[in-house]
Amino acid sequence: MYEHIAEAVKEPDLISLQPDLVCLRFETMKIYSALGAVRHLLESGVVQPGDTLIDSSSGIYAQALALACHRYGMKCHIVGSTTVDRTLRLQLEILGATLEQVEPSKNLRLDQELRVRRIAEILEANPAYHWMRQYHDGIHWFGYRDVARTIEKEIPDGPLSLVGGVGSGASTGAIATYLRDAGRDVALVGVQPFGSVTFGSEHVSDPDMIIAGIGSAIEFGNVRHELYDQMHWVNFEYAMSGAVALLRDSGIFAGLSAGAAYLASQWERRRCEGRTCVFIAADTGHRYVENAYARHPEARGTEALEPHRVTTPGELRHPWSTAHWPRMAAASRAGLSPNATGAPMS
Repeated sequence: MYEHIAEAVKEPDLISLQPDLVCLRFETMKIYSALGAVRHLLESGVVQPGDTLIDSSSGIYAQALALACHRYGMKCHIVGSTTVDRTLRLQLEILGATLEQVEPSKNLRLDQELRVRRIAEILEANPAYHWMRQYHDGIHWFGYRDVARTIEKEIPDGPLSLVGGVGSGASTGAIATYLRDAGRDVALVGVQPFGSVTFGSEHVSDPDMIIAGIGSAIEFGNVRHELYDQMHWVNFEYAMSGAVALLRDSGIFAGLSAGAAYLASQWERRRCEGRTCVFIAADTGHRYVENAYARHPEARGTEALEPHRVTTPGELRHPWSTAHWPRMAAASRAGLSPNATGAPMS
């Protein structure tokens, strides 16, 4: 029996779609991150029950942190983007968390910068608050150890390809690291939207993309670039097509990042026979009903879709590009592309 709803909600479902294709499906994945981080802070004495935890969120982490604070008797303050919808706002309010949303922005970078700037102002006025720094503090890795153990237990021995959104860097990076530490052969495949600085696509915009959680307009300290073997950049049209195909093929109703990961995992299966592909569905599809699923007649059949293979950031282009990441990072460091990112690529 679970002691708190957060413990129950965080549990993932491993769903076999093909003998070599598995969906790691979450209701909301970041509860693992938030619970593990808050528990660590309490156990190490950094915070005490009743303290206020504060962070920035575009939506999913806000709910996760609010539930973790509810679980451990903490106060919660969220500086949110305009993507935090009414359903989540009401949940946060009833859970006792406080939410303030920044002004609408023309682009993701400005939105994130405004949120970080507002947090700095709040901390100056309330120095006792603890900033969770989900994008930069390594404590957000800890909760994913249990996810790795679940995969290790449920999926038979053999090489894996783990496919999922990079996001803050804690989820895919942590799961792959814990699996590798346990001796598993894991190829880590990251998924990014165009326009993200994290893996050098900031010069390729995609104004329709609404899955900001898998990319970033600012550098994230928790992203360890050297962990990734292959990268995929997927635009809105193809991510939406992947999400519609996933629902149609399997009945799994998941977010756009899951659609992009499903698309990438199908290509990875064809490219790397002999490996089991595990792709991450980090959240449900409810947030994307009007902006994505309502457009399902526009969705393309995914079987015939192929990515552009690139070797430098300057070659990235819509609707879908992929690269062997170590090779592309080396090319960028060597200055072979005028658009190479300044982010760390070791």
